[in-house]
Amino acid sequence: MSEQYDLVIVGGGISGASLLYTTAKFTDIDSIALVEKEPEIGAINTHHTNNSQTLHFGDIETNYTLEKAEEVKEGAELLAGYLENHDPDREMHAKRSKMVLGVGREEVDSLEQRYEEEGFGDLFPKLEPIGREEIADLEPKVVEGRDPDTEMLALQTPDGYVVDYGATAESFVDAVDDGVDVFTGTEVTDITPKPDGHEIETAGAGTLDADATVVAAGSHSLQMAKELGYGQDKVLLPVAGSFFLADDLLNGKVYTLQMKKLPFAAVHGDADVHDGSITRFGPTAKLVPALERGRISTVGDFLDVFGLNAASFLSYANILADRILLPYVLRNLVYDVPEIGPRQFLPHVQKVVPSVELDDIERAKGYGGVRPQIVDTEKKSLDMGEAKIVGNDVIFNITPSPGASTCLKNAMRDTHTIVDFLDDEYEFDEDAFREDTIGEFPRAE
Repeated sequence: MSEQYDLVIVGGGISGASLLYTTAKFTDIDSIALVEKEPEIGAINTHHTNNSQTLHFGDIETNYTLEKAEEVKEGAELLAGYLENHDPDREMHAKRSKMVLGVGREEVDSLEQRYEEEGFGDLFPKLEPIGREEIADLEPKVVEGRDPDTEMLALQTPDGYVVDYGATAESFVDAVDDGVDVFTGTEVTDITPKPDGHEIETAGAGTLDADATVVAAGSHSLQMAKELGYGQDKVLLPVAGSFFLADDLLNGKVYTLQMKKLPFAAVHGDADVHDGSITRFGPTAKLVPALERGRISTVGDFLDVFGLNAASFLSYANILADRILLPYVLRNLVYDVPEIGPRQFLPHVQKVVPSVELDDIERAKGYGGVRPQIVDTEKKSLDMGEAKIVGNDVIFNITPSPGASTCLKNAMRDTHTIVDFLDDEYEFDEDAFREDTIGEFPRAE
């Protein structure tokens, strides 16, 4: 006998957990279930060792256009407001300075143009340009040992939120009222369309009948979508991020400028959210034929999504033929090689902290997750950011960076869609949702 629900959410990472929080707290939907295959909430890419712990606003991410930053900004403020409201003791987040660092005349000019002419100074009132002396006050190691004749400029803001996304996902689940069913250690084995909703087979909780379904299963979301006939023009380019560790060198976050045309984040240094004695440098970006880091079993899942067809191979070939991207991909493979890798990565660390030597860094074992970048096989192009596929009474979310930062904004959008799926029988109190989240975000005076 199956259990009947108005809404079933597949996936208990930060995306699924934020949607559970939004629908359970701010709608009157009667019955909601969340299904997570791992024993714990937020155990894979959401876990604090498997991402850069950054709340992305778009202010210091120089690979964002102004339009992209405008889109991301509201999402980050929603989550920052939630953290300010629900984590006053800073158990799952910390707030520190952050900056993007320009070194040399060309990079200084680029940051000045970004701030003054491209509109980032207007969009982010707390962002300000600072010179060598002010940089040294905030981050002494960034200036120490650097050629005094080298020009420096940073765009700095106090809104450097360092987030344990795993703990945040758990807090979303813990905050919901009784009457919501959360199944952990429960894998979804099949999803079958019905005339009105879907039948979801699980290993552990039996069959769940859902009037509306949202799949927020990271890299597996597209796999499940394709099994139901959606997203046939998309495949994944899984990118594994790794980090190097050093002693306590930075007080906050220090980003470097993005290399033009590269779709992946530039190397940055971060103080850890839980361990103030270490600094993490990264991420690297290595292509891997798997949907989860370190799990050989997900190689088959990747092949399911890839499809082994001409369109997929041609799309990969077109993307990797880029004269800037291909050397970058090959260079990142080297970073994993013992002895050689740290030597090759060291210049990236020294751009942030010049005094660092080879013996000061080591590869972070057990750190890093997989970011499922979207490939459009019709355009044969790499689509950066999140992807959403909406079908009949079902939503599939694929949320690489900045998906964690915008999880509540994505949940807000999905909640409106879910209410539509349910024929407007229920209501979403968006005003109360905003008051609880973005309403608590501290504005510039």
